[in-house]
Amino acid sequence: MIVLASKSASRRAMLEAVGVSFEARPADVDERALEARLEGNPPADIALALAHAKALAVEEAAHSVLGSDSLVVVDGQRFDKPASREEATAHLRAFSGRVMQLHSAAAIARGGEIVWGHADLARLKVRELSEAFIESYLDAEWPEVGFCVGVFRIEARGPQLFESIEGDQFTVLGMPLLPVLGALRDLGELPR
Repeated sequence: MIVLASKSASRRAMLEAVGVSFEARPADVDERALEARLEGNPPADIALALAHAKALAVEEAAHSVLGSDSLVVVDGQRFDKPASREEATAHLRAFSGRVMQLHSAAAIARGGEIVWGHADLARLKVRELSEAFIESYLDAEWPEVGFCVGVFRIEARGPQLFESIEGDQFTVLGMPLLPVLGALRDLGELPR
């Protein structure tokens, strides 16, 4: 069994679907403060640092702790989870017709030390979004998408936002699952 240092429903669903035994214990990390300290670093490095911080924030002596984080960059600007429906509307307007870079990272800690980490990138081409679409989309998806960087759930109505997606489906869901599974096998947490 591992500990998942996240409250993300999609990360829990991914691990459940592939049969990984885990206990979810959300990490208490001041993400905005860490991001501020790392300002100017590449987005992949920031996502990985957040994953490291989450894995280290959950004290656990007997099990490996998996931390994960995702962040979105559009035209060089980083976007966090929207704090309100109004902010979600503003984010969707900013994404309209542009390419969203989604950086998803994961890290594993054992005994208070990081033993593995990985970051991945997906590129999502957002179609031109009308005001009417944005309102109807948020009518259907709010408040759930308020917990999602990028203001979408790819497993729900999120695909309606995009013209194309380049990258691993699990990265889009919020965690580079295949590398995580490989690391868990290498660490003896899963059978080879």
